[in-house]
Amino acid sequence: MCFGVFKRLCHLGPLTALGIIKFVTGMTMYCSGMWWPSSTTGGFVNTMFFMAWSGLTFYNLLSAMFHGPGYLSLNWTPENPDDCKYLQKCAICHGYKAPRSHHCRKCGRCVQKKDHHCPWINNCVGWGNHAHFTYFLFYATLGCIHASIVLACAMYRALYRNYYLVNHIRNVPIVNLGLMGLGLTVLALGFALGVVVAVGMLLVIQVRVILSNQTAVEDWILEKANSRRKARNQEPFVYPYDLGWRKNVAQVVSLNGQPIGDGIHWPVRDGCTQYSLTIEQLKQKEEKQLRACHYQIIKPFSGYWFPIVFGLKVCYGFPCTDEPRLKLDIGDVIRVTRWRKHWLFGEKLQPDLTEEQQVVFRQRGWFPRPCGVLVDTEDEFSMPDRSRSTMKKNK
Repeated sequence: MCFGVFKRLCHLGPLTALGIIKFVTGMTMYCSGMWWPSSTTGGFVNTMFFMAWSGLTFYNLLSAMFHGPGYLSLNWTPENPDDCKYLQKCAICHGYKAPRSHHCRKCGRCVQKKDHHCPWINNCVGWGNHAHFTYFLFYATLGCIHASIVLACAMYRALYRNYYLVNHIRNVPIVNLGLMGLGLTVLALGFALGVVVAVGMLLVIQVRVILSNQTAVEDWILEKANSRRKARNQEPFVYPYDLGWRKNVAQVVSLNGQPIGDGIHWPVRDGCTQYSLTIEQLKQKEEKQLRACHYQIIKPFSGYWFPIVFGLKVCYGFPCTDEPRLKLDIGDVIRVTRWRKHWLFGEKLQPDLTEEQQVVFRQRGWFPRPCGVLVDTEDEFSMPDRSRSTMKKNK
């Protein structure tokens, strides 16, 4: 039975990551013992380097998982009450969101300097574990490059083993792999190469995040800010946390991987304040509310990620995000705030619930465009004390 901090470990993502680490490490050490035995100087150095990459990968994975990103305390408010007007309020955590903090629906808390929620560590990547997560990606990529070389060379020697024996070639190592051993080596090599490509891409993204001091969430906010200002012929938005790449790196990278600062107060560039970005977020939220429109559901939606019943265009045109899909019934009314070519994002209106219940039982997500039709008048769906049957009758 899992309890306490070990509940975070007992999840498909971390168990898969740890399984791959152990499997690739085990097969690499097995093949390395025949291809380049550690009894030789070169073999000993090769083994020590590979075990260092594997150990550091394991350590930083667990550190990123258990240290966590740093969560904003519940009911948090700024030191100066007058600053509350510059901040958004989190209805779930019952407090204000500090600068660079965002609520994670999977963690159920407001995360300090949230970048994204990573399934491989079953936790968010943020202020508290950003360095450990980046080190994990770096050492995993480096270790799997090393493993790929060892496994590929050992497999080559194993396949040509008979040739070496028949021709009495004695200046090459003889690698003896049976059918099962060869199959496991091929599988380990596939895992290693897959990690190099997939984790290597994630590493490149994290390096970009660190160099610009701009998280994935803030990248999206900045994109909307520039788009909003461009539509009004205004100057581009000045991102307040870009201090130059050297200072940006110093905000994350440290020898021990420990977070720098308190996760609430951040150094900003000249001409900006602690609340420059939060003020921009408030303006974007206000405009989003003004743009919102209502759709009434005419076709039910199961909430599946690939609803083939709506056609192939809807299936392969799905929004590239881990946000949920919204299960819908005929007659539901959705307040839509985001649009894609084949999908819409919105919140299901629940007029029979109180304001507090609506926060607790909030239902938001994506659904296919063919499910609903645009409703011209939105007032009839904004009254909290009016049931859906009455709305249909009046309509």
